[in-house]
Formats: sequence, structure tokens, C-alpha cells
Amino acid sequence: MHSTLHNQIAAAAKQTKADLVIQNGKIVNVFTREIIEGDLAIAEGMIVGIGRYEGEKTIDAEGRYICPGLIDGHVHIESSMVPPSEFARVVLPHGVTTVIADPHEIANVAGVCGIQFMLDEAKRTPLDVYMMLPSCVPAASFEHAGAVLSAAELAPFFNDERVLGLAEVMDYPSLREQHPSMLDKLALAANANRLIDGHLAGLDADAVNVYRSARIHTDHECVTPDEALERVRRGMYVLIRQGSVAKDLKKLLPAIHEHNARRFLFCTDDKHLDDLWFEGSVDHNVRLAIQAGLDPLLAIQMATLNAAECYRLPTKGAVAPGYDADFLFVDDLETLNITHVFKAGRLVAQHGQTVFPAERSAESLEQPLLHSIRCQAVDETDLRIPMKRGTKAHVIEIIPNHLHTNHLITDVDVQEGAFCPSIERDLLKLIVVERHRGLGIGLGIVRGFGFKAGAIASSIAHDSHHIIAAGTNDRDLAAAIEQLRRQHGGLAVIKDGAVLASLPLEIGGLMTRKDYTEVLSGLKQIDKALKAIGANGSFNPFITLSFLALPVIPELKLTDQGLFDVNKWEFIPVEAV
Repeated sequence: MHSTLHNQIAAAAKQTKADLVIQNGKIVNVFTREIIEGDLAIAEGMIVGIGRYEGEKTIDAEGRYICPGLIDGHVHIESSMVPPSEFARVVLPHGVTTVIADPHEIANVAGVCGIQFMLDEAKRTPLDVYMMLPSCVPAASFEHAGAVLSAAELAPFFNDERVLGLAEVMDYPSLREQHPSMLDKLALAANANRLIDGHLAGLDADAVNVYRSARIHTDHECVTPDEALERVRRGMYVLIRQGSVAKDLKKLLPAIHEHNARRFLFCTDDKHLDDLWFEGSVDHNVRLAIQAGLDPLLAIQMATLNAAECYRLPTKGAVAPGYDADFLFVDDLETLNITHVFKAGRLVAQHGQTVFPAERSAESLEQPLLHSIRCQAVDETDLRIPMKRGTKAHVIEIIPNHLHTNHLITDVDVQEGAFCPSIERDLLKLIVVERHRGLGIGLGIVRGFGFKAGAIASSIAHDSHHIIAAGTNDRDLAAAIEQLRRQHGGLAVIKDGAVLASLPLEIGGLMTRKDYTEVLSGLKQIDKALKAIGANGSFNPFITLSFLALPVIPELKLTDQGLFDVNKWEFIPVEAV
């Protein structure tokens, strides 16, 4: 450290040449939201000066803008279906040099083993991967996850400098009622002077008071400007999310103005690999915000300095002396066309491709991460939904590109005393199979997929990650579930008993060791198969399916124990009186 500091100060004072000097660039100053000019001097991976400098090496920016590296304020890397080492190869070309990750997906499957896997994987990449420790494993006290994490099990991870705090607290009832296990985790973070993220989906201003009193400082679940303003007024940061399902950005932008803009930043939360590759990460958020009328320098400030300050990363988020040399060359601030990405002063991506060698995940993984599908075989008789008193049922209605669902009570088709799916009325059968211990099966009805045939199944089912399936008939549903059992998790599309497409995800049923290009190819086949069963392409059926088992986001969800009314916080029967 002493020699590094010596070299950096010497280069800043022009007593020695800088390691690297960037010339002819227009520097985006996120402190004053202006464009400034001057050479950018870099030594030992840090920016040491702006002005006139000589360097051992020089790079001509050719008049491009020099922008700070982008920061994703909240992301579940597992949702990309590849581990951190491969995830980095996808997001770095999009200008994302730092992410704040919450590994609660793999933690719900494999506990501390899953968290350690993600931390170890993160060492394999130049991407800075900071982590917030999962606070709710399981997501709710009644959930049957693959693990239960206590404060004592989380505590050792605070010794890792990459761990910034406690991830999204989503079990509001436990927080409100001061459940001892929740208080232990909050106290653990507070005593270590670490941060705590929130998850206030559908909650009112009184709940915001409860979260703030628990020292929780962020929320990424706002869906209206009023919700965002309630949180900011009470001292929270609001993360504006644009993921593969939850697309909240355009709805929330009206909440931002000159006086409160420093309390907003961007995140993706959950985004599939193909969306990340073709659309982008938080660079997509920035572009959308600019297209909607937000000042480009303000949008960039939100994606850089605001995020760094929110998560106490004092050397991130700006192009200035004393900051890490994480920066981008950008052709045009309106379109944010990124041509070059530098990490610690080293070129890591150019014209949409990484320029560093790939690092594959370890070939030998601990058993909790492999062969994680441990349920018994399911046959068609297990999937029967009795209707004993009539034809009215509680139905989950999908809201496209939204995590919330509607709770419907409607007439359904009944044959021989059981629910019968209806393609004409778009009422399909929904199944959740407990996959960690083979405990049971939850049965429900869903509207909104629009399938004309077949079934789909996935082992990505937030947050406990059981097998979840939706389909038009029991034969294909049973076949889809069996396909996932055989391939140790992943995605499958079935029609007439045959596999149209499948994507194995052998790491916890969530991720694969395959190259991201192979995963993209597999997802292309999945999309083709979805069209064959009638998906209309207006939303991603698999990502939507994955959130239908999450009982902490209103209104109605399905768990392995049955249908759950989130607003009432209680299980209800499928059949309505």
C-alpha cells in the first residue's frame, strides 16, 4: 500500500510519468454535471490527475466522452443463469464495471455454500462484485427453502471486504412484529456499521416508517411516483428498476426533480441473459431515462455517483483524482453508445466484446450445488384440483411485465369434480413442486399466459426455487416436471408429451457452467418453442412464471403449500365459496 500511494502521488505531482494518459477526451463531471477537458492521468489503477500529463502509455480518446463506469445498485446474478465469471463477460461491454449483488437465489437452494460459491466466482473476473448478504432465507417463515440462514451463519461473511451489508428485507410481518431472528440479522448489520436494503412491495407510508426505524435505507420495489416520493421524503434511496419482468422506470421518472435527484439510482434486479446481451444492463436504464426526457448528465450521475454514495463506495462513480480508473468511452451522450470500457485503467471491453480471457467455473462443485432437484416423480393424478362446491375459483391473473398479480374470483370449467384448463378462456393449471425435500405439491389456476397447447416448467421459482410449471393439460405438465428432474433443473417446454426445447441449469437449478454464447443459443431455442405453444412475445413467460411463487409481492401467489393471499397474509383454497 505504501509503495502504491507513493507512486500515485508522484504521478499526480508530475514527478514521474503516469502509467497511462488518456488524451483528447471530453470528461463527464458527475459532481457539477458539466463536460470538462484535459488529459486523464492514471497510476496504479487510480485516476491521479486531470490537466496536462505525460504517460508511459497514451491513448487518444478521439473526442469521445469519458464517462464513469456504471453501477448496478441491486442485481441477482443468478437470474442471468450464469455465474459471476461469465456474467461479467456480458455486462462489462455494456459499461457496467461494478454491481451490488444479492445471492439470495443460490442461498435459498444451498445456504452458506451458495454464498461462498458466488464470492469465489467473483474473484475470477475484473468486474467489481460487491455483495449484500441474504436477509430472508427463506423469504417468509412458512416457506420451504433449501436452507434457513441465521445471523450466526451470516456473521463470518462480514469479514470479507466485498460484503457491504444485509440484502433486501422482504419479510415485513417478521420485521413489524420484531421477530427475534430478524432482529438478530438487523443488529448484526448495524453493529458492523453495514448497510441494509429494503423490499417494500405494495406497502404504505406507515410501513416505510417501520423500515426506516430498522435502519433500512433503500427500496427497489416502487411502482408509482407517490411511492417513490414517500420513501425519499423519509430518507431512503430509491432504486429505479428495469429488469426482464419489472419495468418500472418510465412510471417512476416523474418523481425525480432537481431537489431530490441525488436520492435515486438504477438497478436491474432480475434480468435474463438474452435481455442483458441484446438490450443491456443499467446502460439500458440510462438510455430509457434520456429518451423519456431526463437530462443525460443527470441520468449518468444516477448510474454512477449516486449509486456509489448510496453503497459507500468512496472510490467509485466519478472520473476524478482519487477515484478508481473505471471509465468508458462514449460516442454520444444521447444514445450512450459505448465503444471502450476500462477497469482499473485496463481495457476490458471494446465495441461490444470483452478483451480478457474467459474464466470457467470450477469443474468440481460441492454437492449442495449439484443434483439439487430432490423431489419424487409426479404423475397426472397428483395434479388434480378438486372442485366440490361449484365452478368459482380464486385465480392468479398475470400483469404483463409486472411482478404484482391480480386476485380474481371467476367461473372455471369443471369436469368430473375437478378443474379443467380452458384455452379459450386462458385459464391454465399452475403447479409448484417442492424440490428440496420432496415435501408436497401446490396447485392453482393462472390467467394471462395465452398458451394454446403444451406446458412449461422451470426450477427458477423465486425465492425458494421449487419446480414451477404452467400448462394446458396434465400430461404435458407431468412431462415438463419429469424433464427437469432428469436434467437436474433448468427450463423445459413440452407439447404433446415431447420436449420442444430445454436448457439444463446444473448449478443449483439456477445457473450453468456453459459459455454465455451457448446459453444464448439455448434461450433462442426456448423462445422458438414458446411460440410453438402460443406465447405472443409481449412478455417473457419463463421470467413471469418464476415470480408466481414469491409470496411477498401482492396479490395472489402459489407456493408448494398452496394458494397464498399476500394482502391477507394467509393461505386460501383454490375453490371460492
